Amino acid sequence: MLAEAGFGSRREIEEWISAGRIQVNNEPAQLGQRLSPGDRVRVNGRIVKLRFAPRLPRVLVYHKPEGELVTRDDPSGRATVFDALPPIRGGRWIAVGRLDINTEGLLLFTTSGELANRLMHPRHGLEREYAVRVVGELSDAQRNELLKGVQLEDGPARFNTLEDAGGMGSNHWYRVSLGEGRNREVRRMFEAVGVMVSRLLRVRYGPIRLPPQLRRGMIHELPRFEVQALLRTDEAVADTTDGSAGAPVTTPPKPKRFTRSRRE
Repeated sequence: MLAEAGFGSRREIEEWISAGRIQVNNEPAQLGQRLSPGDRVRVNGRIVKLRFAPRLPRVLVYHKPEGELVTRDDPSGRATVFDALPPIRGGRWIAVGRLDINTEGLLLFTTSGELANRLMHPRHGLEREYAVRVVGELSDAQRNELLKGVQLEDGPARFNTLEDAGGMGSNHWYRVSLGEGRNREVRRMFEAVGVMVSRLLRVRYGPIRLPPQLRRGMIHELPRFEVQALLRTDEAVADTTDGSAGAPVTTPPKPKRFTRSRRE
């Protein structure tokens, strides 16, 4: 509408339109009319310069199930995360980072390559948090080693935090966080201290948490204010350095599932 162009309040503009004081491309303006950057608008005969807010990218939160690949096409015909996404016109969904086929949980998608690169770039150090189920329990020595740092084939790695989350029988849960996302890094770190991971779930990426009611295979699109927060990457990093969630995603009342036949 005309109010979106940034001049006058909605009520004022409606009054001016009703009074015939506004023209768009030499024609009387209509209530509810939308403008584009190429339109010429006159108010009381004088040309008005329009101001348009930049269009925000879209961002999806997806609860990836185990067994899906983070790739656009698989030669073997296996399910991919892109099969589950809604189609878009004039663009494409870009995955923010990856999860291996056996890992579940939070996966972000955006229509902005710039935003995806900023969220993945190591210099921002956006923290990833995981729920990890292992066989047995960690000893104090193993916990200290994981926090101090273990040597992997592609360099040293350590957890920022490692918390006991309980468990029964032979399985035990831990919550861990780290500031990078190398291939299978969490699994390899536990393997380095002799512990096998039986289930892995990413629950947070930077300021965005996996909503508790977002079931496997479901999608939630971030509202405008949360997308704006993501665009301020440096502020988002500051919000999570104390271990808090920053600006967590609100729980979606009606998450969406898209059928496998709908491709981008």
